[in-house]
Amino acid sequence: MAKEKKNENPAPEQEAPETEAAPETAEASESAEAPKAPEQPAKDKGQLLAEAAEKYLRLAAEYDNYRKRTAKEKESAWTEAKAQTVAAFLPVYDNLERALKQETTDEAYKKGVEMTMKGLQDALTGLGVEVIPALGETFDPNRHNAVMHVDDGEAGENTIVEVFQQGFICGEKVIRFSMVKVAN
Repeated sequence: MAKEKKNENPAPEQEAPETEAAPETAEASESAEAPKAPEQPAKDKGQLLAEAAEKYLRLAAEYDNYRKRTAKEKESAWTEAKAQTVAAFLPVYDNLERALKQETTDEAYKKGVEMTMKGLQDALTGLGVEVIPALGETFDPNRHNAVMHVDDGEAGENTIVEVFQQGFICGEKVIRFSMVKVAN
């Protein structure tokens, strides 16, 4: 029964916010009806047109930059994927190169290895992959990896006298550095 009485008579604290809200809404409705004074003078049509033209030019420039950036990223992704794929086949190239250096009396076997190596070289060339020239060239740390140094009076300064492992390049990206011996 006590609960019923509480529900019938709401607490006075609850009534106060309702009565306070009524004057605020009346003031708000009066201020909404009254016209507001303009804070900034209206812009003329020429100025609006100039602003719209500037926004358009900025948007066009942003789109052009986006298009160029995505094209560059796409080319970079293609080059990187190609480089990783070629790098996976380089051990096969090395093994075929070693097989060609071995002496054999079986001419059919030798011819088969040569044909396989030629096919692999053609495939690499088709992908735009080139062998980095090394033997007799001047040492370039951006393309060669010097693993040995030898004093040789006949060879010039920083000249590569032996290639241990061929290096490969695709465009400007080095896939694998040439492993070389450098003189002097």
